[in-house]
Amino acid sequence: MPVTAAISRATPDKIKDILTDIEDQFNLGDDALKTITNQFLADFNLGLSEYGQAMAMIPTFVTGVPDGTETGTFLALDLGGTNLRVCQVDLNGDQTFSLKQQKYKVSSDLKTGEATVLFDYLADSVDAFLTSTAGSPTNPHTPGKFGDDQPALPLGLTFSFPVEQTALDQGYLLTWTKGFAAKNAIGKDIVKLLQDAFDRKHLHVRCVALVNDTVGALLSRAYTSGGCILGAIFGTGTNGAYVEQVANITKLGNHPIVAKGGEMVVNTEWGGFNNSRTTLPSTPFDNKLDRESINPRYQAFEKFISGMYLGEITRNIVLSLVDAAPHPIIFKGKASEFLNKHYGLDTELLSLVEAAWESEEPPASAGPPLAASDAHDGKVEILDDDLLLDFSKTLTAAAVTPTTLHRLQTIRTVLVSHLGYAPEDVTLRDAALIRWAASLVVSRAAKLSGCAVAAVALQRGSVKESGGGAAAAQTQTQKIAVGVDGSLIQHYPRFEARLRESLRVLVGADVEKRVEIGLAKDGSGVGAALCALIATKQSPL
Repeated sequence: MPVTAAISRATPDKIKDILTDIEDQFNLGDDALKTITNQFLADFNLGLSEYGQAMAMIPTFVTGVPDGTETGTFLALDLGGTNLRVCQVDLNGDQTFSLKQQKYKVSSDLKTGEATVLFDYLADSVDAFLTSTAGSPTNPHTPGKFGDDQPALPLGLTFSFPVEQTALDQGYLLTWTKGFAAKNAIGKDIVKLLQDAFDRKHLHVRCVALVNDTVGALLSRAYTSGGCILGAIFGTGTNGAYVEQVANITKLGNHPIVAKGGEMVVNTEWGGFNNSRTTLPSTPFDNKLDRESINPRYQAFEKFISGMYLGEITRNIVLSLVDAAPHPIIFKGKASEFLNKHYGLDTELLSLVEAAWESEEPPASAGPPLAASDAHDGKVEILDDDLLLDFSKTLTAAAVTPTTLHRLQTIRTVLVSHLGYAPEDVTLRDAALIRWAASLVVSRAAKLSGCAVAAVALQRGSVKESGGGAAAAQTQTQKIAVGVDGSLIQHYPRFEARLRESLRVLVGADVEKRVEIGLAKDGSGVGAALCALIATKQSPL
């Protein structure tokens, strides 16, 4: 077999073997999925027992989830980039809520100045928001500056920077990222820095919870669906948070919360699963991506499944086909400026390509002018879709059905507009090859995502052998609620369907049917407010 990272001996009669070799590297059989899931479970339990593991399994000290019956008004402050966001969430008690929010810009000076100045700005933004919302039907009294006889308004803080969390309302900044470098903050309790700013401004607001957006996704879905055991992000990045038995989090040692027992939400940080790549199915295309990334040998799982990286893996495959010798396999051996650029092929393009291929719409537009080799209109063999990549067959407009031609022409339109190719440089077979590569990469990502969901179901005992009594019987019939967020799971064609294919292999068809995957609305905003709700239940104001 040829080496597929740098393809040699690429003659027409060998191309089928080359493509089959690449397919074999990306296809995940049932045994591989089970091996990966078992490693997930082993890493879960290692992270629950020891600090400092790649699968961090961070205790969040959130010891309950809402069920949609709760009421009240809560604030959320979301800081993680160029803007900060202040939200007011009114919980209606019927699994619905109303939301008011406002964004405020964080300047470069604030990001790099004194921490007290930054946190004073956060407090000022909350004050401005409360002032602007005073007198509204859901908030008839200003919940900012008012008498000590009234309880402070609880606020949850979504803080998207590395923190060592030691309590629900306590966490120490480990380092700044994303262009922030505020002085005298590292090693400090973030909640205290914010609360001190509120107190300096005499705001009657109390920061009661420090929140991760994935935990927020779990809480948000729990409120709107009546319960949830897993919050998962499948978008630009990936992570999961789930409800675990406190007794299983043995690294907590003698922490007072252990004596209370019950359950706690754990932030897995599963993007770092199997950084050693001993179990994940690495290919030369993955290794190239990792080697050229800003964090080689870290966040391995994230690099296999998240939207930030899927386009780049696909670009690596396509470039190997462009560079194949002595005969290029795609684009006549030409690489456009975008294709030559690091991350120049993004996951949005893959989504457009697969959406075009999944389209059931009748043929409409003609698409870009056909390449000369594709315009042959003589009598030819009509090819089934599974023969489009058989280079021993002639592929022209006359050799495919009208529906297939429409799909390939739509893909050519995407490639011409997004990758900067001239129409004559993109053949129908090139379009079929891009669709093939996108499907390989994203199908693998979705199936690996299914391993993560299955691991949580198995860890929680949602998949049990029969004969376990009434409790086991109830466990085997109740829904397994999963709250999700992120562009892949929301918008990428058939991503959830492919994820469920993997789930069926790993937990069985009956259990897979009980997995209820639903959108978690605004984990960093609504979820943070709900975390404030949980905090007030645990420690009333």
